[in-house]
Amino acid sequence: MDTQVLVTEKCYHCGTEAPGSSYVIDDKKFCCIGCKSVYEVLSSTGMCSYYAYNDNPGQAQIQSVKHLDYLDEPSIISKLTDYTDEKVSTVTFYVPAIHCSSCIWLLEHLHKFNPAIVHSRIDFLKKQVFITFRNKELSFKKLVILMISIGYEPLISLQDVVKEKKDTVNRDLIKKIAVAGFCMGNVMLLSFPEYFGMSSYEVQFRSLFGWMNLAFALPVTFYCGREFFTSAWTGIKHKHINLDIPLALIIAVLFLRSAFEIITSSGPGFTDTLTGLVFLLLMGRWVKQRTYSHISFKRDYRSYFPVAVTVIGETVEKSIALEELKVGDRTLIRNNEIIPADSILMKGDALVDFSFVTGEAAPVRKVLGEIVYAGGRQLGEAIELEVVKPVSQSYLTTLWNNEAFARGETQGKNFNDSIAKYFSVVTLIIAFSAGAYWALSLDSERAWTSFTAVLIVACPCVLSLSTPFTLSAVLSLFDKHLFYLRSPHTVEQLARIDTLVFDKTGTITSPDTAEVNFTGELSSEEKVLAASLARNSSHPLSQKIIKHLGSGQYMPVSSFTETPGKGIHGWISGNEVRLGADYVREHGNLDGTATSHLEINGNYKGCFRIGQFWRPGLKSLFDELSADKELHLISGDNEADRKKLSMLLPAGSGMHFRQSPLSKLKYIEDLQKQGKNVMMLGDGLNDAGALKQSDAGIAVTDNINNFSPACDAILNGKSTSLLPAFIRQSKDALKTIRMSFVISGSYNLVGVYFAVQGLLSPLLAAVLMPLSTISVILFTSTLTRYYAAKNKLS
Repeated sequence: MDTQVLVTEKCYHCGTEAPGSSYVIDDKKFCCIGCKSVYEVLSSTGMCSYYAYNDNPGQAQIQSVKHLDYLDEPSIISKLTDYTDEKVSTVTFYVPAIHCSSCIWLLEHLHKFNPAIVHSRIDFLKKQVFITFRNKELSFKKLVILMISIGYEPLISLQDVVKEKKDTVNRDLIKKIAVAGFCMGNVMLLSFPEYFGMSSYEVQFRSLFGWMNLAFALPVTFYCGREFFTSAWTGIKHKHINLDIPLALIIAVLFLRSAFEIITSSGPGFTDTLTGLVFLLLMGRWVKQRTYSHISFKRDYRSYFPVAVTVIGETVEKSIALEELKVGDRTLIRNNEIIPADSILMKGDALVDFSFVTGEAAPVRKVLGEIVYAGGRQLGEAIELEVVKPVSQSYLTTLWNNEAFARGETQGKNFNDSIAKYFSVVTLIIAFSAGAYWALSLDSERAWTSFTAVLIVACPCVLSLSTPFTLSAVLSLFDKHLFYLRSPHTVEQLARIDTLVFDKTGTITSPDTAEVNFTGELSSEEKVLAASLARNSSHPLSQKIIKHLGSGQYMPVSSFTETPGKGIHGWISGNEVRLGADYVREHGNLDGTATSHLEINGNYKGCFRIGQFWRPGLKSLFDELSADKELHLISGDNEADRKKLSMLLPAGSGMHFRQSPLSKLKYIEDLQKQGKNVMMLGDGLNDAGALKQSDAGIAVTDNINNFSPACDAILNGKSTSLLPAFIRQSKDALKTIRMSFVISGSYNLVGVYFAVQGLLSPLLAAVLMPLSTISVILFTSTLTRYYAAKNKLS
């Protein structure tokens, strides 16, 4: 009698069973016309590498009529896009189908499907894809159709889908945990006779319970444990040994050994260990994912840039925190300020630099009534905008981390990538060596126990958690003290700093306490002219001059220009007005005081003498920092305050005045050539070049929007005195990471010590693994809080 071997035919794209399917191309079968069409699209564009990363990585294509005509409506498109102009648009899609490395590879190569797509970027945890495309060549509707055609249909909603979706934990993972837990419970119940030595009394039930346990082990192995096998196989195909290879091996060995014993009636098998191991492994991943999700949500939606926005009220202009800005507010955006929320231009000549959003430097001119998108920077005179869309903290953070503003140096390797290869190889060697030793000693039971326990207990997953959890906890702590970092990597940069360079005005001086006196006489009309010109500048001294003049009336300014280190210039009702320190050089400075000269229609009117006051605790700040770091000061202002500063700064500190933005950048470069790790603290606008060049660029803000994408962090002026504590906390964070490495390594060594002797059961090893994960999270959180209290940041 011939034995027929049934081979299940599966769809090459999605893995769905496709027996007798008529959809065939290139000797590959597909379950439906949808999956076949996706393959044809990928094949025609040379994108079949998509299938090299995972087996059957696609999603099943359910054919249905999609009514997408509404996506041609401009009013709908404007609500769905993050940014749009005459050339390009950016959009954030939530794509539920994102689930593996093949998804990332494909969606980050969308430009190969259509050259109108400029670039695309994936946030795997949130299942988001950020796409920039040329809207003249590719419509919004056609972009969505393209996404659907390749199997990644975006969830279209007029609500902020990602923000509403607070629970970002993979639902498929929860299903697998439920299945594994259910099977584990039943296997444990059916194994009670074995646990109590009663199975020998009822042989027929022993066999029945064994087969039932094997049945429960099948879904646990091939459904719940599938991701371990696919990850391991992907690593092997690419000749890369990852952390899942030992886990996949032990799951496979446990299943095969159990199946052999139960089928041959030679033993009860290890189905209880198998189901318990998979359940606990998945629980460990759930804990990790939940923690990441909490950190991500908290940072995106509960922490805000410590940046103020000027809101125009009925009678007065006032600065409010970014998170307080709401739809309908009228905002004043000065020269070089970032537009914080989508708004309509109500007044002024808007010339907006959208390089922060698109990476293209050419400014775009906007007309009255036109929408101006968040992330643009106003160039020229002050403009008035009305907010039409709430501030999106997540969007601003995304812009800040745009690759266009990324630093040139190569980021440190991911911990998993750097140790997985060696750790996994060593684990396999120890496991096989222990098993071989006891096998040669004719102790097969101990050989089996030692082999499996070593593979389980030596998993380095717990080590890989230390860095992200510690750094994320530090970021959350800094956020509470109005110190907002671009990314966790910035913490490591802060810890290495040995040289600090300070700007003067607005950084070590306090704009709120500066005193202004005017030498000369001004008519009421001339006061309005001076105040109107100063209103367009975000420089701290310009704001103090406005307050001193006390003019509640402002006139429109045209041809406004601002030259860093010199001053501002513009035309107001036919009058040419100049205001600044260096525009009228022959007048110099008076009595060693910082000055800003005023000239109207070529006639010198006098000067504003600004008696600047230092930030509280500046002397003690410098003394504390100088204990182990070099201090420097570079300023675009004149030398009026050199004598006062020499009494504040430690002896030997460098002081340089009348420095242009280019000179500041060159100064930072020279320090770095000497091997220094330099932190630059400036106002974020005039110092943008120096901030970007430095190893850690800190933009100091008060009641003004002077955020720059070039900086690594934003520090509220009120928290300047905490700078030494922030640096100490960063160093303590790295110390915490090293300590957690030692603890985790010790756990592995102790576990392996008992495992190689066969004294540690595989099930107990499986229980210890998630417990170690939880212990690392608790350890890093507790130690971070301890150091925070020690550094007076709690």
